[in-house]
Amino acid sequence: MVDAAAPIGVFDSGIGGLTVARELMRQLPAENLIYFGDTARVPYGPKSPDTVRRYSREISHYLRDRGVKALVIACNTATAHALPTLQAEEPIPVIGVVEPGARAAVAATRGGKIGVIGTAGTIRSGAYERAIRALRPAAEIIARPAPLFVPLVEEGWLDHPAARLVAQEYLEPFRDQGVDTLVLGCTHYPLLKPLIAEVLGPDVALIDSAEQTAAEARRVLASKQLLSSASGRSRQLYVASDAPDQFLRMAERFLGAPIDGVETHTLG
Repeated sequence: MVDAAAPIGVFDSGIGGLTVARELMRQLPAENLIYFGDTARVPYGPKSPDTVRRYSREISHYLRDRGVKALVIACNTATAHALPTLQAEEPIPVIGVVEPGARAAVAATRGGKIGVIGTAGTIRSGAYERAIRALRPAAEIIARPAPLFVPLVEEGWLDHPAARLVAQEYLEPFRDQGVDTLVLGCTHYPLLKPLIAEVLGPDVALIDSAEQTAAEARRVLASKQLLSSASGRSRQLYVASDAPDQFLRMAERFLGAPIDGVETHTLG
């Protein structure tokens, strides 16, 4: 039987999934977390679906061995390629980032014209289009990669002139085509939300996959009576497969607060 006091496992190809971890901490403050960033093998986007599934299996087995009660795949590429596999194989709930964002986009759109931005791998997978059309078959979906947003975020250039130029280049086609809802289909992108909102204007709803995934985790855990009833301060453990010092430096930017340390565990 799964223990409701056990931690939630969260994993990503690197550090972007920390935006999901931050939302989980905000929306579920009583929950303990174990976050695994596969920094030795990032990025996942250019890799084959089979390779991404293998990496995701290795991480899920590692986190399950550490006693987690649920898995959150805080990576769009891993969700696109590995979510059905892990949901079929794991005895605990497994939650991805794509379907929660798709549901929120369908709920938010006024005219059915929905944009999606993500890494090249996520856009190439078509995962958001499938998830959105499963809910609203007649939706008009415009999906475009926005890969340069990732290094801009990691550099901390959230309101830099270069970031503004890149945002205008990526986002003007959505504005020109009358998109009324835009899915931020990469976990780095929420840090650019103020800039994206400024470029697109107030009439475009922005769907933050981190917020929606944390809300979905709350719903799933509640439905299975797995929400923690603990009082007091929750605990977070961070594990990287490589370069823990860089992870430590970047974590403050993504979490909005410093962390005490990072464990290292290599897989594969």
